[in-house]
Amino acid sequence: MPIGKRQRPPVHHPLFARVYAGLSTTADTHAGVAKVRDQLLTGLTGRVIEIGAGNGRNFAHYPRAVSEVVAIEPEPTLRRLAVREALRCEVPVDVVPGVAEALPVKSEAFDGAVASLVLCSVRSLPRALSEMYRVLRPGAELRFFEHGLAPGPNMAAFQRLLDRTVWPRLCGGCHTARDPLAAIEAAGFDVVSQRGMRIPERGPAFPDSYCVLGTARRPYV
Repeated sequence: MPIGKRQRPPVHHPLFARVYAGLSTTADTHAGVAKVRDQLLTGLTGRVIEIGAGNGRNFAHYPRAVSEVVAIEPEPTLRRLAVREALRCEVPVDVVPGVAEALPVKSEAFDGAVASLVLCSVRSLPRALSEMYRVLRPGAELRFFEHGLAPGPNMAAFQRLLDRTVWPRLCGGCHTARDPLAAIEAAGFDVVSQRGMRIPERGPAFPDSYCVLGTARRPYV
């Protein structure tokens, strides 16, 4: 690398990051996402790793039984916003740069992992989930809240068209037609619970409205 030239971060979507920060706040207050975040994180304890923490909208929802959150976020603009959010939390949160496909932490070091609206945008879904499996202790939980493939054929076909064309370019690498539940199972996790939902619950459906909320566990053997 030439002297004085800064290396480009692995994920860099400054315009989308600013838009996403605003949209995530609106979704929390007007689309019921804040309530989903509570459901996602309830019951977690000990050390938790959050992959793709974004601008830190989950942080305020972590229960006090969580002793530490290591929040991984590769996008610089979102990471700066997450750091600000972490400073306001009762639970200790350490915001760390890194990508889901190569988590900068030791194996079997965490009591829980959180994937919240991130599996849509990772570059390699199998690799990212393999890393989450690696860093969890046997028996530990992966909590997930993700959007993905619609149940109806017409919307699903539209999602696939979007994914092949404009959506990832406009939305920071996001894909609408992935199947996060199937990918989690394929990575070796045991799915303990899962519930499909639409966000927003009422009104028109969007390509990213079809979500799943659930818990999976890394097996003991």
